[in-house]
Amino acid sequence: MALADHASCAKPSDDMVFPEIIELNVGGQVYITRHNTLISIPGSLLWEMFTQKNTRSLARDSKGRFFVDRDGFLFRYILDYMRDQQLVLPEHFPERGRLQREAEYFKLPELVKSLAPKLSKQNSIGDDPCQSDPEELSPSMDTARNLAAASAILAGSSITAGGGTAQDIRRSGFITIGYRGSYTLGRDSQTDAKFRRVARIMVCGKTSLAKEVFGETLNESRDPDRPPERYTSRYYLKFTFLEQAFDKLADSGFHMVACNSTGTCAFAHEQTDDKIWTSYTEYVFYRE
Repeated sequence: MALADHASCAKPSDDMVFPEIIELNVGGQVYITRHNTLISIPGSLLWEMFTQKNTRSLARDSKGRFFVDRDGFLFRYILDYMRDQQLVLPEHFPERGRLQREAEYFKLPELVKSLAPKLSKQNSIGDDPCQSDPEELSPSMDTARNLAAASAILAGSSITAGGGTAQDIRRSGFITIGYRGSYTLGRDSQTDAKFRRVARIMVCGKTSLAKEVFGETLNESRDPDRPPERYTSRYYLKFTFLEQAFDKLADSGFHMVACNSTGTCAFAHEQTDDKIWTSYTEYVFYRE
């Protein structure tokens, strides 16, 4: 009788270590999933974490959610793979290399193999993050010249079939940089201005151009899976230095062609004359 009682208590105790529904905070992104999903692949990092008999060693955020310090945007593809062990990515997915690194971290060897770069028929890496825009391809373009230009680039040569440089085959286009800033100015001294930290630098333009210029410093979390031939105004940069953005644009052959700015003013406090000045500035860059 005592043995039966002990057995009946032991099983619920093991089952109740983790709840059936688990909340995860991965790099600031919140995910809600089932416990069985997280332990669906034996030997994976998530399986090791959520088969423990004691949860004290697992990090938690301020709201009690289990915390994983990894890329929150890419984790959704990890979680999808954990659900059915199949890799399904958008048609224009520029983050295969980074997702492969995440798969290695989470100890998913089969997913790592699926994400390995493969050589395409055109002898180019299949996960090229900046594919050509289909709407801009000219059907009358000379095929021989295309092949010669591609061979010159792969060989590291700066000469194309037309006699120009490799820079000449880059498409023209506009990129707009938006920058919001504010500062408080006191009445006693105009030099005692307290500047606030810039929240973010916005990027507007064609997706393929933005990714070409800014690469991994471009945050796409608010507009993921955007095809390269489409335009977006929702991207922003992972840094907050305008000069850094300007350097990247200059290195890619862009030149500033226009700039505009607006500003507003409001009193910081009712009992003082301190004013908060807020401005929004846009810089328009163009590459021929």
